[in-house]
Amino acid sequence: MTLRDTLADYKRHRGSATRFPGERRTPAGRFSGLDARLVHVAPDGSLRDYSYPLSGQHGIDRSRFGIRCDGETSWFDSDEIASTQRYDGETALVVTEHEANDWSVTQYDLTISDAHVTHFVSDGFPVESTELVAYLGFVPDGRDDRIGQLRHGDVIELFHADEHDYLATSPVPEEIHGQVPTDFASLVSDRATEVPQTDEAGRYEESRLSGELVVPVTLNGDEDDEGTTLVSLLVDRDETSREVALDRIRELTAQFDSAEEIQTAAAEQVPKRPNTPETEAVVSDLRVLSLLSAETGARIAGPDFDPFYAYSGGYGYTWFRDDAEISRFLLASDSHFDLSLSDWHARSAQFYCDTQREDGTWPHRVWPRDGTIAPGWANARVEAGDGADYQADQTGSVIAFLANYLRDGDMDSELESNIRKTLDSALGGLDDTLESDGLPVHCQNAWENMTGRFAHTAATYLEAYAALAGAPLDTKLRERAKSQAEAVLSGLDNLWTGEFYALRLDDGEIDARLDSSALALAGAHRAYSRVADLDAEQVDRLVSHTESVLDGLWRDPTESDVRGLARFDEDDWRKREQAESKIWTVSTAWGANAAGELAHLLSARDDARADEFARRSRELLSLLLPDGPLCADSGYLPEQFFDVGAADSATPLGWPHAIRLATVASLDEQDVLEAEEAKTALD
Repeated sequence: MTLRDTLADYKRHRGSATRFPGERRTPAGRFSGLDARLVHVAPDGSLRDYSYPLSGQHGIDRSRFGIRCDGETSWFDSDEIASTQRYDGETALVVTEHEANDWSVTQYDLTISDAHVTHFVSDGFPVESTELVAYLGFVPDGRDDRIGQLRHGDVIELFHADEHDYLATSPVPEEIHGQVPTDFASLVSDRATEVPQTDEAGRYEESRLSGELVVPVTLNGDEDDEGTTLVSLLVDRDETSREVALDRIRELTAQFDSAEEIQTAAAEQVPKRPNTPETEAVVSDLRVLSLLSAETGARIAGPDFDPFYAYSGGYGYTWFRDDAEISRFLLASDSHFDLSLSDWHARSAQFYCDTQREDGTWPHRVWPRDGTIAPGWANARVEAGDGADYQADQTGSVIAFLANYLRDGDMDSELESNIRKTLDSALGGLDDTLESDGLPVHCQNAWENMTGRFAHTAATYLEAYAALAGAPLDTKLRERAKSQAEAVLSGLDNLWTGEFYALRLDDGEIDARLDSSALALAGAHRAYSRVADLDAEQVDRLVSHTESVLDGLWRDPTESDVRGLARFDEDDWRKREQAESKIWTVSTAWGANAAGELAHLLSARDDARADEFARRSRELLSLLLPDGPLCADSGYLPEQFFDVGAADSATPLGWPHAIRLATVASLDEQDVLEAEEAKTALD
């Protein structure tokens, strides 16, 4: 997203109660791109690349499609046209249907590796006088200035320096119009500039020194034509020559000349998977997590909606906490459902091995495409000194996944050796950041907005040590890890309030707020129970803690149907005009999963309270399922919701999708996914 687009959006949405002006939002629409490139298709069919973190290419930054008939253009985003959108089955093929009074157009969008195909099929037009008008703004190297074009007859090449973007259409357009970017007067005016601009600047270089194109293409040029196709291709000039790029885009344009060809290619992208309960949710979760993944296996947290850091620190990066938690949830889900994700687990494990620092820890966040360090604010162990701006839970989360994968996964000998070396070093890093009282050092929290000694960080340490103690490792290492797990379990006494585990210790004082991230203690205790016994008091405390957090952070605003859990007491982030804390899908999903994990733990102890927590898990999970109030029509889980029901922030967010998947698997494994009365009725 360039500054010009940011300013235009800012002008459109100043004063909104639920929109942050200047962002590029994705709560509506759907993504295509199960490989490196990630393309958003808005409800009106317009395209935008979110590819940079995954592939290093920027591609399309703005676009608009319409129909020109008898000299008049009807844009698909106008009020006169009704558009509906869906995925084609379990694939990542986006189908958008545009309906006017006397015509319709069906648009098919599929991203294939570094190419994106858009195909239009129309009905109801006079053949001779109708054109599809495509406005596309490319930003190679993230620039909307100093761009050049090369015309290769049937292909247009746009470039700044390293990134070269190609566009081809079928049929070939008779003419192409370039447009220079918005001028300074328009940038500083109060009115947002519409695109494409209707008036040419009258400069001879306008058609060639521009990344903005207006391309009119004949729609249904003859009765045998099956539609109109546009293909864009993003390449790095040092990796792909012009000749190779031209050959490839021409082949793609010729190949995808029908909806049937695109549907076939989309189906080939998705492996066959077994039937599962809550199939629609499981399909959506796997699709989303694949969309957000780079070829390395690392995932961005979500599509980056705030690239200028106007309201956040950005989302298009890999956090080791989020990513390793996703990996662990995927591993558990795959173990139960047999989802054939072995290549996903192996790529994730190798990525963590490759990105570990010499001290055994992991940095704040990295670029998913190559693992290099990305801009961040919590790299105290990378910088000089030993400050508190280190997120220790990230290292704990990576260890827990790698240890579980070593125990349960299927890997080759080289990867196994790498994991063993990584875990040996990681244990040292974990020990180095555990204080003598059994709690992790003063550091940043999971929400990245405060420092202290947190219950959630302790939970990740307990889970990591317990996983190490149960992994097929050297006996001394396992005994050492078990001893440290016992120390963390005792250290939690410092955070006990009498009803729940407090958010943190801050300068030795208890910050007795409720925190949804501390729900991770349920899974951590269950992991510990696999290697050692929990006493009755520890279990009772966990029950009381989980109940307190689920009850205390529950929100059911009257303004809409949305309901669920807030992040923590007194959370004021991105509230706009809203008085209360917003509802978060990751917190709600955490609640569902924690209740399910606790039900598992209690059931193994023949504790009658297991049924109640299974019920609470189902209820919270229902809010996140496709028919629930926190799930978009696309199947996506946005990060947050305003009380009025408007989704906000990163959409889809990978973390709650992984938790949703794992919760479905956990409840199904316990045979409590359906209430007893429902199962009895079915029987």
